[in-house]
Parts: sequence; C-alpha cells; structure tokens
Amino acid sequence: MRLSAVRRPIALVLASCTLAVAAVLGASTAQAQPAPCDNRVSPPPPVDTSEQVPPGATPPPPLPVPEKPVGGDRLGECGPVLPADAPRLPDDITAAGWLLADLDSGAVLAGHDPHGRQRPASVIKLLLAMAVVKEWPPNATVVATAEDIAQECTCVGLREGGEYTVEQLLEVLMMVSGNDVAHALARKLGGVPAALAKMNALAADSGALDTRAASPSGLDAPGMSTSPYDMALILRAALKHPRIARAVATRTVDFPAADGNGTVALANDNRLLTDYEGTLGGKTGFTDDAQHTFVGAAQRGGRRLAVVLLRGSQQPIRLSAQAALLLDYGFALPSGQPVGHLVDGAPRAKAVSSDPTPTGTSVGQPLGAAPPDAAGSQDLRDPDATAFGTVGGPITAVTFTGLALTLAVYWRKRRARTARPEHERG
Repeated sequence: MRLSAVRRPIALVLASCTLAVAAVLGASTAQAQPAPCDNRVSPPPPVDTSEQVPPGATPPPPLPVPEKPVGGDRLGECGPVLPADAPRLPDDITAAGWLLADLDSGAVLAGHDPHGRQRPASVIKLLLAMAVVKEWPPNATVVATAEDIAQECTCVGLREGGEYTVEQLLEVLMMVSGNDVAHALARKLGGVPAALAKMNALAADSGALDTRAASPSGLDAPGMSTSPYDMALILRAALKHPRIARAVATRTVDFPAADGNGTVALANDNRLLTDYEGTLGGKTGFTDDAQHTFVGAAQRGGRRLAVVLLRGSQQPIRLSAQAALLLDYGFALPSGQPVGHLVDGAPRAKAVSSDPTPTGTSVGQPLGAAPPDAAGSQDLRDPDATAFGTVGGPITAVTFTGLALTLAVYWRKRRARTARPEHERG
C-alpha cells in the first residue's frame, strides 16, 4: 500500500486539528485578558502642580496590581458590576468609581470600576483616625504649633500654643476635616513620615492594596492612591472603633475658638446626617486632583450598608445626594446575590504585577502578605494554566477528536485497500 494514500487525509485532519486548537486558544486568550482598565495602575494625571516631586527626588512607583482582584474576579471589571437582573441604576451618578457593600456580612452588592485607582482627598483621614485611636487615649493632649496652623486649609482654626485633647481633635478631624488638626495628630503619632507609615500599614493589613496615603490630611501628594473597594474596607474597619463611629455621627460640637475666647459651634459637613434617615456617619473630601469624594454608611431594616464615591462632581446634584440614591438602590438589592466580598484582612497572594495588563510573572508581593510559597498561602493560580482548566479542557478534547478522525480514516483506507483485487494494490 502506498503511504501517500493515507498521508494526505492524515495531513488534512492534523491541519484541521491545528486550526481548531488555534481557534480555541485565541478565543480563550481573548476571554482571559480583557481590555485594560484606564485606572488599573494609577489615578488619572494630576491637573495641577501639587504632585510634583522636589528636584532630584524620584517619584514613587505605582503600587503593584494583584494578579487576582481582591474580593472576587468580578471586582476587576471596569464598568458597572451588578448582580443578575439588577434594576436600572439611578440617574445623576457622576463618580468615576463607586461601591455598595454590606458592612456586616462584607458582601459587595454592586459597584463601578471597584478597583479603579483614584485619589481619596480627605476620606483618607479615616486611616489617620484609626492610627490615632490605636495609639492614644482620649484624654492625651496635643499643643498646636505654627506649622499646624500653616497647613493648606480647610482648617478648624487651631491656636498656636493652644492645648487640646486627642478626643477634641479626633472629633473635628472627622466632622470638619481640618487639615491643621490632621497635621497636629500626625505629629502626635511621631511626625508626618511616621504617621504615614502607620496609616499605610493599617491599609495593607486590611487588604487595601490599591491604597497609599501620601499626606495625612488627604491633600494631593506624589503617590496618593486608593479605590472604591479599598475605601469600603477602610470605612468598615474604622467604624469598628467606637470613638470613630461616634465622631462621624456627631452633628455639632463646641470647639475652642482660635482667638482663645470661649468656643465656636462646628457642624458636621456630611449632609446625609440631616438628609438621609438611618445615616450612621461618613466623610467627605475634595481636592483639585481628586475631585469630590465621599464615604458613608446607613442602616435600614436590620441591614447596614456602606457607600463609596470617588472622583465625582457636585452637578447635577450634590455628591451626598448621589450617595443617597445609591444607598436606596443598595437597600433594594437582594442580599443573596453579591458580586464580591470585603476581605477580613490582607489576602495571601502568589504574585502581583505593576503592569496594566498582568502577564502572570511574579514581580513582587503586597505589603504584609506571606511569601509566595509560605505554608498555608492561598493558591491563586489561574485554572487556565492547568491541563484540564478552562483552556486545557477544550484543547484536550480537540486533540483526541483529531486522533480519532485520523485513525478512522486510516482504517477505512486499509479496509478499502484490502477489498480491492491484488493487481490493483500498490
């Protein structure tokens, strides 16, 4: 029998198998590597000079991007992240990134670009408040300095040489967002660099891997970064401290006047406290680079929800009103269809990447994470990399099909050859 009689059909079958495998690989690769998100690595470019580094200094590199989105795969999506059959989102939501989560269960109910990196503005003061309550009792004292008073305002109005309790400063830090107070409390924590180190350690320990505090007040500075997901983690952790929960819920307080004569009444700048029934508190923020930011929480029907909005606008409605719309939307969503979850601590990760589109190459690990091969570390390998995962299964099936077709063609040719008269065989 001539081998060429069998080689031709075998070659055709193998070629078909090759094309099928290539098609499966192409389709799987397209599904496994979606288009990169605009703010996956860094916040948008600054609009002013506030983040310029001093001459000769090196700007901080972007934070590494975890290979797997913290809290669940869907939280790595760039646009709306909603449960199946979710109702239409409310109009007038201007935030570039937002998130709704259940404070008690940790279920993420909905979001938009949850891990998109933005600037926090003053909502980062929650980290400063956490560092303060962990280290200093309420009756500890702080004496204000000229450097505190010289901070870029919004300011409460400290008096140089004036003595304040930590609790007084903590209260107005949360209520009025004083940058002079933030600087004074940072000094109490050992100075600005020490305060930032403590704030960033708290963020890392909570699993907020998109977050870097570069100023204790939230004023724009090189390397400042957070995300809607991270701010939900931070808010949830902060509200576990009774002193912080009480401060964010306080509507008015009498504070020593800057001229030393009596007190002045200061009001909480979170409008949800008066405009939204069930509000537990929150924090507002604004800088030119961050735009308007907001974190808050409310309770209804036994459920406590957190809402985060980053890089929003006050038009067509105020950001606090947008937060109210999202809270209404969240309370209407079923609790049993989460799109992700808030982690209870820093996740153990195999590898992270600072590339906009991670390639799977390990280039580092998040702060506070165990070494990649530490005992008990979570295996976050993509099933696509295994022999019978999402990609391997179809490839294996195509290969076996090709081999079966090849054998069938071979035996059919052999039977036909055997059936022919002897003088017709090659």
